Amino acid sequence: MEFTREIYWNVGHGFTTLAPMYGLLLVALTVLVLGCLKRIKVYRLGQPLDRTDQRGLRMRNLLESVLLQTKVFRVPGAGTAHALFFWSFFILMIGTSLIVAQADFTDLFFGVKFLKGTFYKLFSVVLDLAGLIAILMLGGLLVRRYLIRPEGLLTKSDDAVMHGLLLAILVTGFLIEGARMAVTELNTPLALWSPVGLVTAKMLTSLGEGGLRTLHAGLWWLHLLLALAFIAIIPYTKFRHILTSSANAYLADLGPTGKLTTINLEDETTEKFGASEVTDLRWKDIFDADACTLCKRCQDRCPAYTTGKPLSPMQVINQIGEISFTNPAANLIDTVGREAIWACTTCRACQDICPASIEHVSKIIEMRRNLVLMEGEFPGEEVMTAMEQTEVNGNPLGMGYAARGDWAEALGITALAEDAEVEVLYFVGCYASFDKRNIAVAKSFVKLCQAAGVKVGILGKEEKCCGEPMRKMGNEYLYQTLAMEMIETIKGYGVKKIVTTCPHCFNTLTKDYRDFDFAIEVVPHVVFLDELITTGRLRIKAEPFSCTYHDSCYLGRHNNLYEAPRNLIRTAGGNLTEMAQNRDQAFCCSAGGGRIMAEENLGERINIKRVRMAVDTGADQLLANCPFCLTMFEDGVKGADVEAQLRPKDLAEILAERLAEQPQSV
Repeated sequence: MEFTREIYWNVGHGFTTLAPMYGLLLVALTVLVLGCLKRIKVYRLGQPLDRTDQRGLRMRNLLESVLLQTKVFRVPGAGTAHALFFWSFFILMIGTSLIVAQADFTDLFFGVKFLKGTFYKLFSVVLDLAGLIAILMLGGLLVRRYLIRPEGLLTKSDDAVMHGLLLAILVTGFLIEGARMAVTELNTPLALWSPVGLVTAKMLTSLGEGGLRTLHAGLWWLHLLLALAFIAIIPYTKFRHILTSSANAYLADLGPTGKLTTINLEDETTEKFGASEVTDLRWKDIFDADACTLCKRCQDRCPAYTTGKPLSPMQVINQIGEISFTNPAANLIDTVGREAIWACTTCRACQDICPASIEHVSKIIEMRRNLVLMEGEFPGEEVMTAMEQTEVNGNPLGMGYAARGDWAEALGITALAEDAEVEVLYFVGCYASFDKRNIAVAKSFVKLCQAAGVKVGILGKEEKCCGEPMRKMGNEYLYQTLAMEMIETIKGYGVKKIVTTCPHCFNTLTKDYRDFDFAIEVVPHVVFLDELITTGRLRIKAEPFSCTYHDSCYLGRHNNLYEAPRNLIRTAGGNLTEMAQNRDQAFCCSAGGGRIMAEENLGERINIKRVRMAVDTGADQLLANCPFCLTMFEDGVKGADVEAQLRPKDLAEILAERLAEQPQSV
């Protein structure tokens, strides 16, 4: 016997079947297109934004994200179930398309049948198993949503429609197959290649041939209507994420990661800065709301949300979407809430984990810009004071600018104004210049450079804050003022390479300053030291010690630098015990987004929560690479009352304690 089957069995393949089938398909597609056009009209309320560059890379991102489910798979459990369901349902869609292609095109017009023989057997078993996996995964997701109900997971009527419709499509598909097989191939070798259909067929045999044919015909049309309904309601339900989340993978920001849009403050035609209404945002910001699946991954990873702050990245995105489609004139800031807007640490944990490539942080920054630049509003008096101190003395700590380089005098380090012939400029940063604890880090770094024969220079009193905390707090004007002055000063000395011990300085100089024609190489100290050791210029003694390591947000998620710090720990002899949340999943210290200048008055303190994670490792040293992190951890060990158990240190300090005899220069 030939291994194949009759397509359109029991329902006919004539005009009475094809005319209504394709007529209903046309109706479904029309409803789909009209719904999409209606939503596109709302997207266009936003400001222009070009996301059509580097089309090849964007297409690759789209294929990887959608077909391979790379972002979905990053969270086990629900993510795995969703990926398996997607692949199974996708296979079923391909199978259906092949059936239609043969029956209504190749066979109808050319007499060509390809669904036969060995190919048909493989086709049959693959689709059967795909259908079974889809039902099992959908069932698991149903149990999770309606029985387990994870905290924070929002369930709406849309979810019931989606689950119910998909389950109905899958179940009716197997019932149709079972009814057909019970009449045509129950006792044939071909039946073995449809194992789920075979089981279903045996369950239906008691209906008799007449009953089976009636059941088959009725369910065939019902299955068709359900499938067409699925197509039609995509833009009107959460199903739209099939289109929008996929498109967002193509439309994603290609970097540099975390870089903000620079405002043209000299444009006299600009009457408003930042965003107080959705029409002030970009069209992509509104589109993001339609791409959101309410999976709550961003919310689960948000350090502000998980410590009781009134910020949920998921809610922010959906609040933007809600007023965009219902009341675009509504005040965006009042809708989101000021406490939520100020709570963000810009750690990018939300964006990093989002399977739909949604951009949360930039939206919050735009609202902050409006509050600061248009309303003169800050989250507290302490932030206002820090801004004023930066305007006067070039740093948020309120220290006199003339003393900025005093820490380096005993080390023989001179300012570039006295000697500009240096190998690297050490951009010290505010905390390493004035804060006693972080001055120790600066001294350790210089000690390491000197041991390696690296001639280091500093700007001294000419250095000012890079402006990063001010910018992240929304004060774009102060940031640009500081940036312009720093760029002019650094360029004036012909500097070829800059090293920073502050990831925030590094991120700003290597990304944000590029908008002002600043192209000097900038390297974080952990990478620079790793290179010195690798090339043999710096030798370190390996002395065993116990530690855990905190991936700072601005070296980690913002710049994907995870290995160099761990290389340094291994070189120094460290026995590293990772915290449960590490690398790209690391928990923030709370100081980013300008929060280093603000008091943390709501919920649990983020730095204390992170310190407790470090204590749980059993290590006695918490290593960092950032002055903000180190400051927060020094405060955190006191707040958690674990000073006797845990000592925060910078990696430069660990290395400086283990300097070996250095090779003689030739």
